[in-house]
Amino acid sequence: MTPRRIAQIIPAEHTYEGEGFGVFRPFPHARLEMLDPFLLLDEMEPQDHAPSKAIGTSDHPYRGFETVTYMIEGAFEHADSQGNHGTITAGGVQWMTQVPASCIVSNRPSRSSATAVARTASITTDGVTLRVVAGELAGLRGVADTHSPVVYAHVTIEPGATFTTELPADSNVGLYVFAGNGTVGPDERPVNEREFVIYEREGGSIIITANERLEVLLLAGRPLNEPVARYGPFVMNTRQQLIDAFEDYQSGRMGAIAAVRT
Repeated sequence: MTPRRIAQIIPAEHTYEGEGFGVFRPFPHARLEMLDPFLLLDEMEPQDHAPSKAIGTSDHPYRGFETVTYMIEGAFEHADSQGNHGTITAGGVQWMTQVPASCIVSNRPSRSSATAVARTASITTDGVTLRVVAGELAGLRGVADTHSPVVYAHVTIEPGATFTTELPADSNVGLYVFAGNGTVGPDERPVNEREFVIYEREGGSIIITANERLEVLLLAGRPLNEPVARYGPFVMNTRQQLIDAFEDYQSGRMGAIAAVRT
């Protein structure tokens, strides 16, 4: 199949979230609103904390989308309003789903939420280690069930090695580099740490070659082609649905935070 060419390479922006931890954000920002069906991508800036000094986010609502936390190093604790909680360690993933669902990632009206923590599936061959979080790639199936076709994978490529894989022609494809540098596409465009690569829709295969050890997050998904209205932690299809979500939250119809967490 014809290799996909590169449409854009966009640097991630640095910003702060929650109680003040730094993130590198490939999208959304002024240069890229979203990569349908994916709404947001953040890389948490590496940080060390003394015991009991870690910072995160205060309790907050969600409506209209799923959240995915994938840990490369360290550990992260997450909990929902039903009292579900888990600690995610290196190589682990938490896929938090709100139900009932209308679609994956971009718009998911909710009554409640559930959370699960699992390990990624992985394989190493010819200088490439592939870890699949969701979807299916190179014979590996991810641990997360999705409601529309997506691929979410972590690829490690050793210096001089090349990773090539086929992806569905109807998918949007993006690639975030969080360590190292290399080249992408049939014309060997250079790509560096904390850059986000957007592939053209034409073609099916992607090509990535490492100059130095390269760590990338591969995202691919069939676009939903739905209107998106977002404000803070609410992502819906229309402005009226956003207003309804705020009214539900303010009135307490979205529930209450569980009193006890362990």
